[in-house]
Amino acid sequence: MLKFSRMEIQIIKKKIEHQILDQAAKQWYGDMVKAVVDIKKKIVALGGEFHADGQEILIKQGSRAQDLWGINIYLNKPLKSRIEFTALVNIKPAFNHRSMRIQDNEIREKIKEIVDLLVP
Repeated sequence: MLKFSRMEIQIIKKKIEHQILDQAAKQWYGDMVKAVVDIKKKIVALGGEFHADGQEILIKQGSRAQDLWGINIYLNKPLKSRIEFTALVNIKPAFNHRSMRIQDNEIREKIKEIVDLLVP
């Protein structure tokens, strides 16, 4: 079973139990967890104080910057609105994305599918 320590970020490759998400939220922000999603590898870096921390771990494990997108997952919101598609790591001028909010609907749908599959 995954267990979070205060500075630990977990790489999620298969579906986790809701209690893990709840534990991660309580460790960091109460009812929200920061996450970085690799839309090509279909994995999630879950937890951490900053999205950049999860992004750094994923890049060290072979992910490409253009495939990584930062989100916030809210535990107390309805399923359809639990993902916030805003993070500083989403600003990628080299890839023609100049906003903190993910503008591309196709990317947002990929992220939603991955999160729904891995994070209850």
